[in-house]
Amino acid sequence: MEPAQKMDNAPRKLQYWRLYLLALVLGIGGSFQYGFQVSVIASPAVHVQSFVNHTWLWRYGAPVDESSNQLIWSFIVAVLSLGAWAGAVHSGSLPVTHGRKKALLINNVVAMVAALLMLFSRMAKSFEMILLGRFLYGYNVGLGLSVHLMYLGESSPKKLRGFMTLTGSIFIGFGKIMGQIIGIKELMGTEEMWPYLLALSGVPAVLQFVTLLFFPEAPRYLYIDRGDTEGCKKALQWLWQEENLKQELDDMQKERESTQGEQAKTVKDVLTSRSVRWQLLTLVIPCAGVQLCGINALYFYAFDIFKESGVHESQMHYLAIGIGATELITVSLCSFLIDRAGRKKLMGYGYLMMGVTMVALTVMLSIKHLNSWIPYVNIGLIFCVICMYGIGPSGVSMALPADLFLQAWRPSAYVISGTINWLCMFLVGMLFGYIVDGLGQFCFLIFVVYTIFSAAFLLYFIPETKGKTMVEIMEDFNKLNYKNKGADIERTDIERTDIERTDIALATKL
Repeated sequence: MEPAQKMDNAPRKLQYWRLYLLALVLGIGGSFQYGFQVSVIASPAVHVQSFVNHTWLWRYGAPVDESSNQLIWSFIVAVLSLGAWAGAVHSGSLPVTHGRKKALLINNVVAMVAALLMLFSRMAKSFEMILLGRFLYGYNVGLGLSVHLMYLGESSPKKLRGFMTLTGSIFIGFGKIMGQIIGIKELMGTEEMWPYLLALSGVPAVLQFVTLLFFPEAPRYLYIDRGDTEGCKKALQWLWQEENLKQELDDMQKERESTQGEQAKTVKDVLTSRSVRWQLLTLVIPCAGVQLCGINALYFYAFDIFKESGVHESQMHYLAIGIGATELITVSLCSFLIDRAGRKKLMGYGYLMMGVTMVALTVMLSIKHLNSWIPYVNIGLIFCVICMYGIGPSGVSMALPADLFLQAWRPSAYVISGTINWLCMFLVGMLFGYIVDGLGQFCFLIFVVYTIFSAAFLLYFIPETKGKTMVEIMEDFNKLNYKNKGADIERTDIERTDIERTDIALATKL
């Protein structure tokens, strides 16, 4: 690129500063909450279990037995996933009925209520308030994550769509590392401060609630769902600071025409319609892979490997911060690569390299006692897998629902991706301990099979979506959805209401 062109592009990118500010506002009350809730709960574990024991003693005159205390604590941790699933389910209806913006405002009220429950739980001598608070936090995370990405994807130009939706992953990584830092014993990870630590998510909720009032509704929602052309133009002009919006409005018009007269699709429509079959597969396999790629097993084994390398137990928390920082840095790097390298390559080769590296790690863990330097090699392999996870699967999966589905299908697509993510997270959390006990370091081989399968599927079957309009992406996928139908468009065995009229025309061409 010529120097003059580079100088011309810089101001053009800076003109979107309001869009970048919207990404910040959506992130701090959206995916940041996900990362924060996942990591912050580890720090006060001892203090919360002690609180449960004292509360039980105060109520019943006897301390709680160890197994019951552990069960209560396990449920406190796991109930976040169940709440998030409930939030993900509602992410298909609330944003359609009330709009993306109002759905997030309602969602912030849920987080504020959860924060108050956490704050007053010790005063009320009620660990049930912690359970309910975690469930509500989960609801906030499940709904907020989906609507955050939906809102941002529908407010971004196609040249920035990948980068902007990937900021969701950056805020997840930022939330994780902030939860780890604030939870150290020198800050809020103490006996006195743990209720305030657990209530801290109320602060981002208040910040988003107040600041989001100054931003417009998602432009694509206004144009396609509400038919508000003038409102859409005003929103785009305010966010993008552009007057010439003809190309963007034409793209929206094509998308609206392709679903003209149709209501928002249900989850059942997405699961059963031939017209989005390959989009669904492309969504399901990577979304499940985020939880099934072995990253949780890696975090579990990291502490054992650090101990074998001579790291003192008191320093483990700081190493965890280092791992979180590595993931944050690599996800940030992915945001600059996604619109250049493309979704397909980053995710496909990311899974492939994760699988190969985990095979090497399994081998090295099996021979770790043969030489004193092997544990240090294992530390390096751990950081390699985390880097590949951040650059590829962790980041790119966030962009998929916004990339793959037209407006009428998109909310239900987010319901499906959220459901898969949270149920897989819950199942891994419940079953992972048993898998490790039974297989030891060979548990990685289960995840290797999934990563290699995902890589092959993405690299050999799925078209690239980089830099394409929604209609262009739909045309690419229709070549897969209808490849065996040829010119036969009668399809008497398929309900015409399940297929856009444009899909029929495209199938005729094939």
